Amino acid sequence: MDLATFFKTEFAEHHDVARRSETALSDSFAELVRACVKSIRSGGKLMFFGNGGSAADAQHIATELTIRYKRDRVAIAAIALTTDTSVLTAAGNDLGFEKIFARQVEALGKPGDVAIAISTSGKSPNVIAALKQARSMRLITAAFGGKGGGDMALLADHLLVVPSNTTARIQEMHILLGQMLCGALEIELGLANP
Repeated sequence: MDLATFFKTEFAEHHDVARRSETALSDSFAELVRACVKSIRSGGKLMFFGNGGSAADAQHIATELTIRYKRDRVAIAAIALTTDTSVLTAAGNDLGFEKIFARQVEALGKPGDVAIAISTSGKSPNVIAALKQARSMRLITAAFGGKGGGDMALLADHLLVVPSNTTARIQEMHILLGQMLCGALEIELGLANP
């Protein structure tokens, strides 16, 4: 393998997906930010969830909102539904893996909260079940997707679909969008200078 060629090819693909995402997702991103601001200002919270790398992204984004992103400031109400091992294993064992996020949405969600799914395929049964649960409870639903959005496309009020079919590139854009969401919320909520 020619590592120099590999390196350049990966970066070229990343830059291409980033440019296409910038063009395609600007309006959707702004709408999601506005929905999250409205929720937080009304006493709501943001709930993030996904599997594998998307679970890590959910935890990462929720932490930056709860603790800090760029500057010390008051906390922004956010939680990752991917981190409580007791809940995850009990739900998986007693209710089935498909219900691990939906059950937490049922327990913790209230109308006006924002449930944010993260999935490269948009087809994970547990992610879809959580979005359905959120919808049934009148939560605002949102999703970071790829590969056309999958089944999430019909369930998300705010859908950001990365224009790629490559999992790694989709994940790269998801964390970028997630961190941009953190930064935008700090600014829009008046918690940080632009």
